[in-house]
Amino acid sequence: MPDVPSPVAELVRRRREPAVVQALRSTAAATLAYVAALWLLDVRAPLLAPLTALLVVQVTLYATITSGITRVNSVVAGVTVAVVFSSLVGLSWWSLGLIILVSLGIGHLVRAGDFINEVAISAMLVLGVSHATDLALARVLETLIGAAVGLLFNFFFVPPVWVQPAEEALMDLAERMRRLLLHLGESPGSHTPVHRAAARLQEARRLDNDIVQVDRALVQAEESLRLNPRAKEPLLSRVVLRTGLDTLEICTSVLRSVSRSLTDLAVHRRDEPLFPSDVAEVLEELFGHLAETVRNFAVLVTSPLSSSSEEAEERLARELEAGRISREKVAHLLLDRVKGHPRQWHLQGALLAEIDRLLDELDVEKRSTRLAEELDRYTREARERHPMLYELKRRLRLPLGPRRRRTAVR
Repeated sequence: MPDVPSPVAELVRRRREPAVVQALRSTAAATLAYVAALWLLDVRAPLLAPLTALLVVQVTLYATITSGITRVNSVVAGVTVAVVFSSLVGLSWWSLGLIILVSLGIGHLVRAGDFINEVAISAMLVLGVSHATDLALARVLETLIGAAVGLLFNFFFVPPVWVQPAEEALMDLAERMRRLLLHLGESPGSHTPVHRAAARLQEARRLDNDIVQVDRALVQAEESLRLNPRAKEPLLSRVVLRTGLDTLEICTSVLRSVSRSLTDLAVHRRDEPLFPSDVAEVLEELFGHLAETVRNFAVLVTSPLSSSSEEAEERLARELEAGRISREKVAHLLLDRVKGHPRQWHLQGALLAEIDRLLDELDVEKRSTRLAEELDRYTREARERHPMLYELKRRLRLPLGPRRRRTAVR
């Protein structure tokens, strides 16, 4: 096989990423809009059609439907303002400032919402393109053609479902949490400098940024599932991933507290190990079980097949049980030590409480209960918002809600 240039190989590897797919889709839609405008209009260079198509085509079908009309409204308003200005005053520094002011005002009048700035942007771009022509109707028609092509493109070429990138982002978050837990388990049996313990604390705090990134990917996945014919059991997928992220977010907060407790112990014990060797050995085992529990929890959340879910649930249950056994050993060892040497007993007790919280949040039964509650809540809200549709489904004996996985609700 011939050597493939690294940029091409990277593009192939990232071909399923939303940014790459959206770039290809936008390019195709803009090109089709330009061809359609050439065919339908007697215009030499109908650049407004591809411009509008670029603005209308969205990464998800739901975003296209919800924001497409508003975006078209803002673009048409901006084009209309620009065409009027170009026929009256042309382009100059003062007309540019005036058209921006007028466009923003009209954007509020036509209820452009989040796309008010696009009214002014479209007006400026069109003013530069069309200031020498009086073909106002042609310019508006170009915009409408571009908008129609953009909307139809997303209907005929339905955007992908972006669940997999969200699942990968959630798995990456769980892997970083796992590495942090393993690092925390390495320090109790040896002398831990304060700066090293503080570094672990900073690592735990950086998980907040990871949560934000996963949330963005999940929001995009949720949008891609709505009104998308490619989606299978969209509500169930949304709820499973969202509740999984909520659990991991709570766990990251608890991990910060664990790191804080170990850092405080390092401050008080500068010339000695954080824990005696027997306690440290069991603590390392406990943190190892917690690390594997987090990973298995993420696998359970992102497993699309029932068989994979069952295996992940079994592994998660085993690690949880092993973690609870190790936790009891640590508690008894610490109790014996505290009776004879009650130094920083409050930090040791806080550490045990935080470990209990981690084990409780990752518990299989608790997740099943939380997932069932969320599914019931979504179904109830849908019934309240659309009672006639719900009654019609009931009379026709159609599914009233998503089918639940056996591992989700037991």
